[in-house]
Amino acid sequence: MEEKKADRRTAKTQKAIINAFASLLAEKELNKITVREISDRADINRATFYKHYLDVYDLYERVEKDILIEWSSLILQLEELEAEEFFKCLVSYISGNRDIFKMVFSPNAPSLLRMKLYRSFEGLFKQLMSEALETNLSDERLSFMSCYRAQGCLALLSKWISEGFVQSDDLIVQIMTELDSNTEKII
Repeated sequence: MEEKKADRRTAKTQKAIINAFASLLAEKELNKITVREISDRADINRATFYKHYLDVYDLYERVEKDILIEWSSLILQLEELEAEEFFKCLVSYISGNRDIFKMVFSPNAPSLLRMKLYRSFEGLFKQLMSEALETNLSDERLSFMSCYRAQGCLALLSKWISEGFVQSDDLIVQIMTELDSNTEKII
């Protein structure tokens, strides 16, 4: 029973560290964030931080890795859904992880993570369009079209997130579905 309490405490501490880090990265550049600032915001001491992470960059790498794993897993799960249901699940996931996505789409965050999210989105669209058009994945036209769709979706999500999630999830899903549907008609 003691081990369960310790596991819950560890998970709670790590969540506090990650949330503190995410909020700081939404405010300032990665190289300007200190362990002291994270510890103060997470309401832990620095020794506790170092028990879990080597430094700020180690924390960032682990957060990035976790985001990419969850995002890719979601994308794979959703590839069989209709567009509206896909966007509903995606928007719900982002909405449920607001602090993390504010960090991801912050101008202060390294753009490499956004590029990796884009690549997974682009890959999904490329695969779906290849199947629908019965064409080879190496088709140059397909590459440009999937790039356009992925960039459009991420731009819309970025705007929604950077404006503080003011618009409802349903409105964002509706807009994404309409825009993507119109794009598909052109293809």
